[in-house]
Amino acid sequence: MHSAPLLSSLRHYRDRRIAAIFCFGMASGFPWVMIGSALTAWLKDGGLSRGSIGLFGIIFAAYSINFLWSPLLDRVRLPLLSRKLGQRRSWIALTQWGVAGCCMAMATFQLELQLFYIALFGLLIAICSATQDIAVDAFRIDVIGHDEKDKLSAASAMATAGWWTGYGGLGAIPFFLADSPHWAWHEVYFVLAAIMLLLHVTVYFVEEPKTDRAAQQAEAMAFYQQKLLQRRSHSWLSKATAWLLVTIVEPFKEFFNRNGVKFALSVLLFIFLFKIGEAFLGRMSIVFYKELGFSNSDIGSLSKLLNWWVTIVFAVIGGLVNIRYGIYRGLMIAGIAMAASNLMFSAMAHVGPSKPLFVATIIIDGFTAAWSSVALVAFISLLCNKAFSASQYALMASLGVLGRTVLASGSGFIVDGLDGNWSVFFALTAVMVIPSLLFLYRIRHKIHALEQRSEH
Repeated sequence: MHSAPLLSSLRHYRDRRIAAIFCFGMASGFPWVMIGSALTAWLKDGGLSRGSIGLFGIIFAAYSINFLWSPLLDRVRLPLLSRKLGQRRSWIALTQWGVAGCCMAMATFQLELQLFYIALFGLLIAICSATQDIAVDAFRIDVIGHDEKDKLSAASAMATAGWWTGYGGLGAIPFFLADSPHWAWHEVYFVLAAIMLLLHVTVYFVEEPKTDRAAQQAEAMAFYQQKLLQRRSHSWLSKATAWLLVTIVEPFKEFFNRNGVKFALSVLLFIFLFKIGEAFLGRMSIVFYKELGFSNSDIGSLSKLLNWWVTIVFAVIGGLVNIRYGIYRGLMIAGIAMAASNLMFSAMAHVGPSKPLFVATIIIDGFTAAWSSVALVAFISLLCNKAFSASQYALMASLGVLGRTVLASGSGFIVDGLDGNWSVFFALTAVMVIPSLLFLYRIRHKIHALEQRSEH
């Protein structure tokens, strides 16, 4: 346990690397506006049913399976770009161009006539954004040293604060524009593309992280080539096979060997279960607010802007708590609070469109979402080897997103199955958190050991 007072731990945030992580966090969160809250409101205003809107969440499956191509970001150097920007920054730049370009394409479509193309380019945004997340997460892990455990929590807090600044702070803009008589929803997407290009500028003002990735990968290459040559494989074939093994197999083999199969599987299952309740709630929240009678401007100012500030404040506090008390306690407290906060939405469903209750719910939900995200990001980062940071972080993070996206895409049908009984639906989302906390309790000793190891 760290003995430093909470306030003195703020010094860990005064670091240029932490500022860069915050900016990249914004760029990671902003695409979720394009294919999440803004798209949901566009579809709702266009008259689509709750079930149909929920199904659009399937495009988020890209975030759930991005670990399948994550090894490429550890191994493939992009022509020209990698020489100028380095491994991590070149991938970030390429994926951000992709997000902005697809967003511009969506701005040219009409909902009534080209719903298929809106879904298709939404999927392409999700793929580019999910790939950007791999590169951004790897940048964050690579840029913080092995012996900087406290900086790891600060970086996780700023990544979370940045993500919510992109999703919540900047995410309010389309709702204000959509309420104006001068803007149609599809035209709003031109503005979203322009904002993405502004966020892209960060790539050119940060330094590429320095790691021993190349040396570790070369060592693994030599090992596999030697094994293959012993089996009398052709030299060119053994080299190509060794490259594939180091790229695809070695990151996951190293993760399981280092942590042990039992603990590794327990970690993966915990990550998968931890945010399922929050995902089911989040997928239907905009629909819920609109059905209660709140306007786009209400949603923009309260659900987005207020939630943004709440999240930033509590992300920093959550990082300080992790520094002071450790990641396990941060996760456990956040999980319990996250489950309890979902019941505030049940109260809203019972009371009706009360702005004071809406404000209270947003504050409490923002607090628990920020705290839980910071703790989870720090936990996953702690488990990664820098030689394969893109692959290993993507594997674990994608499992968390799997519960938040693919499973939650059926949330609209659950509400319909409950005959629109929102109170019961939100109570169910609170119960969904409990299994993950039971898994967390079982692996607490291993987590403590990992934290102690990183201090030395």
